[in-house]
Amino acid sequence: MKKPRFEPSGAIRGGAYSLAITAVVLAILIAVNAAVSALPASATEYDISASKLYSVTSNTKSVVNALADDVTIYWIVQAGQEDAVIGKLLERYEGLSERITVEKRNPDVYPTFAEEYIDEGDTVYNNSLVVECGERSRYIPYTDIYVSEADMYSYYYSTSFDGEGAITSAIDYVTNPDQPAVYALSGHGESELPATFAENLEKENIVLEELSLLNTDGIPEDADALIVYAPQSDISEEEAGILSDYVSGGGKLLVMAGPVQGAALTNLYSILEPYGVTPAEGVVVVGDRAHYALTSPAALMPDLCESDITAALIDEGYYVIMPVATGLEIGTNSTDAAVTSLLETSGSSFSKLAGYDMTTYEREEGDIGGPFSLGVQIEYEDGGAIVWFSSSGYLNDLYNAYSSGANNDLTMNALSSLTGESEAMSIRSKSLNYNYLTISDSAAGLLKFVMIGLIPLIFLGAGIAVVIRRRRLLK
Repeated sequence: MKKPRFEPSGAIRGGAYSLAITAVVLAILIAVNAAVSALPASATEYDISASKLYSVTSNTKSVVNALADDVTIYWIVQAGQEDAVIGKLLERYEGLSERITVEKRNPDVYPTFAEEYIDEGDTVYNNSLVVECGERSRYIPYTDIYVSEADMYSYYYSTSFDGEGAITSAIDYVTNPDQPAVYALSGHGESELPATFAENLEKENIVLEELSLLNTDGIPEDADALIVYAPQSDISEEEAGILSDYVSGGGKLLVMAGPVQGAALTNLYSILEPYGVTPAEGVVVVGDRAHYALTSPAALMPDLCESDITAALIDEGYYVIMPVATGLEIGTNSTDAAVTSLLETSGSSFSKLAGYDMTTYEREEGDIGGPFSLGVQIEYEDGGAIVWFSSSGYLNDLYNAYSSGANNDLTMNALSSLTGESEAMSIRSKSLNYNYLTISDSAAGLLKFVMIGLIPLIFLGAGIAVVIRRRRLLK
């Protein structure tokens, strides 16, 4: 008698098939996971933080994409004390370019590592960075990444994250030995540059030096731009001639000069005459409340005109504040340079002839009607350029704070356009403060009714309907 041959049952065959499919799917998942894990963080993670802490701007991408040398970012941090935000941001930089490498240096293991990168007496903070390229390096302390400043509107300190700005600035510094050289005119009672603006010049790697035209034969050849900031007395005719020739010969000039009490800046403003730009006598005030700040009609909030300098501020909805300004009137241009207005006052503005001696903000007989320009951009095709703002005090830290940094950003954008460093236009720090939503009592009551009353009733009704329907089907 023949022995019956064993045939696998359908259940066994089905089980083996399922096992094989499961193994194939697992293998595919493992392979996909390995491939995805090899991708840079920028391709696999999406930044959903309110302030976009882990994202980088197009400015950073321009700097990184232009790298021709390898850059190493040393992260000085003790094991287990890594700041998560800094870590994610460094992953972004590594993902942007193969030329950027991030290495950790534990101060417990390498206690003397940071000494060669810092000045004597400096403190090495945990989660600080060192950016190095060849023989050039820059130390970024933790306090330059998380910046605390006194809030102008309260007694508290506001904290912002400036990791991207600090790192990108350091990369630009270590990879470009030839940084922009900018000279500041002196000898006419010029004010000291405000602290915030001076810090931003340093952050943008701009080398700033003073220049007096009284004891020199001209403007140095290495000058990428010349700044005239808040002079308290007029320049000479000879100096005006030097500045005019400098611009027409391809030089770049940034002027911030408004009305001066007890003096007239006739020679300085004569530089603008060939371009059809003339100053109105007095101090500009505005009549409509929507165009002035701080309850002062002389603290002007002009409209921003379209240009490469103002575009970013317009897109982000910022306003600048120009206190105690001279009105500029634009007429016939007798040169081949292009003249563009950057800031325009409203139709309700007028210039008070009394100037600093005005006793009322109301318009009086003899006052000059507006609107006026408060900032102009003048550009020659051969490269010569002027950016002129007609207020001396708008960069003051107080006005800059009230404008949420827009005053400073406007000026840095102007200087960046003059020096040709457009990719370095200000990278704003990102606020870490909580943003609260303020709503009216009526809106709050409506939300309570919808969330606490209406929505639960809808779900309850839907549940009752499902139960009734099922009972009917069972009958």
